[in-house]
Amino acid sequence: MSVKLGITQTTTYPTDEHAKNTVSRLLELLGKKEADIVCLPEQWLRQNVISDLDSEFAKFKAIARNYSLTIIPGAFYEKKSNGYVISAPVIGPTGEIIGKQEKIHPFGYEKKNVKHGTKTIVFKTKCRFGLIICYDMVFADVAKSLVKKGAEVLFSPSRIVRSGLKPWHLYVQVRALENRVPILAANVENRRFGGKSVVVDLYERDDVMIPKIELAPKGQCFAICNFNLAKYKKSRNIRYLDAQKFS
Repeated sequence: MSVKLGITQTTTYPTDEHAKNTVSRLLELLGKKEADIVCLPEQWLRQNVISDLDSEFAKFKAIARNYSLTIIPGAFYEKKSNGYVISAPVIGPTGEIIGKQEKIHPFGYEKKNVKHGTKTIVFKTKCRFGLIICYDMVFADVAKSLVKKGAEVLFSPSRIVRSGLKPWHLYVQVRALENRVPILAANVENRRFGGKSVVVDLYERDDVMIPKIELAPKGQCFAICNFNLAKYKKSRNIRYLDAQKFS
């Protein structure tokens, strides 16, 4: 199966309305380029507590519907009956929110403010995919759980500080290698957060799987890549068959 997958790197905007209008234009461009699924970073707005996802991302929903595009708008604070969570909604190609992935491992100060998620979810639109929200990339079992449940590709809405870029890129590559899936990770780029959003593909040479890395340039931008997701399946199956139980 061939799919067109993309990420959008955001920056700092004067207002959230300006931010959403600007990013909407990028999403329109991606729609015109026939992208199938696009992912944005974590907490890229000034106000990252979202009370009504449908109204907040009404423009994104219309773009998704117009272009049969799946949009992951990022990850944001969401109020629930027992407190706050950080969740990443998924807007399906009909323009409706088809589900959300909650952040399983809140980072640092977030632990005082939010409840952690308790399960991984695989979504299916143009392909089967899962979401790894920022710090969740550190924990190998999150990616493994998603791929074991059938995810063919992983997206990661992220917000990584400049000093954390090198280890973040390593984590993304390792998760792709461990699970034999491509990963697309979107970041914010401004004074504090370092951008360099990353797309990790894999290719095989002499029976060795090697990561192929594409980094985003500075500032606001997007990347779109074609993937043949069927090509990873054999290697992924072998990897899991080779795994031994131990104590």
